Amino acid sequence: MNKFKAGFVTLIGKPNVGKSTLLNKLVGEKIAIISSHPQTTRNIIKGIVTFEEAQIIFLDTPGIVKVSQAKTPMDKKVIERAFKTLEGVDVAAFIAGPEEASSEDIFVINNLKGLKNPVLLIINKIDKIKKPLLEPLIKSYRDIFPFKQIIPISAKNGTNLSILVGELIRYLPVHLPYYPSDLFTDQAENILVAELIREKIFALTHQEVPYSVLVKVKQFEERKKDLIYINAAIYTEYSSQKGILIGKSGGMIKEIGKLARKDIEERLGCRIYLDLRVGVKKKWRKRKESLRELEYGM
Repeated sequence: MNKFKAGFVTLIGKPNVGKSTLLNKLVGEKIAIISSHPQTTRNIIKGIVTFEEAQIIFLDTPGIVKVSQAKTPMDKKVIERAFKTLEGVDVAAFIAGPEEASSEDIFVINNLKGLKNPVLLIINKIDKIKKPLLEPLIKSYRDIFPFKQIIPISAKNGTNLSILVGELIRYLPVHLPYYPSDLFTDQAENILVAELIREKIFALTHQEVPYSVLVKVKQFEERKKDLIYINAAIYTEYSSQKGILIGKSGGMIKEIGKLARKDIEERLGCRIYLDLRVGVKKKWRKRKESLRELEYGM
């Protein structure tokens, strides 16, 4: 055990590069929501993977955009918090897509300069690029930043994930495990439930509606054996959005509840009764007290 390694790895990058998909794949459990919409992740999600010789604690961050593109105080705080995760971690893993570095990629990379700990580049979604184009892409990134390692992967297909894990462990310090070996996240169950509900809202609604939603679990209690009662409030910024979420004859909220309940039951391993209510908190993304509710205290 004296050669056991353990440490923290931040996954950071622009929106839609597959950070949450990668985290879920590595952990083997769904702990981060997945959506084709950019910037669906708001919280810093911690995923824990324990092997015989090492334990990796992943910090999955929200997709980074330039601060000038942040529309609300919440968006700006999300970016600040994502960069703050780089402080004190053992490895920074910059996730990029299978294309030339964009201005958003460069913005993130510039914030990695000056880090004392290793910075690795993970090029995700290589299933979407022709093989001859991969080597020139890797070279172009080497010209931008002195990455310790560059690992091309496909999180979706599982390509090269064992190589990635091996490289990450290589840069971890010798340390006793931080968490029990059977734990894969320290995320509170009520937060996980709220995120799964929000994922279904992203899947079923469009445009600005899902970004304007705040989900708060109000009640989480065991009513009888193998049945948990969950009461959750879904807040929107405008009355018109509330109508969209409820839908004609309550059809939309029923479908959100149906899909969310399936995932929550699978995650918790028991039956649940999911009670969803929709309310309005006008312009909540611009209010400091709302930011504190999301743990982005200002």
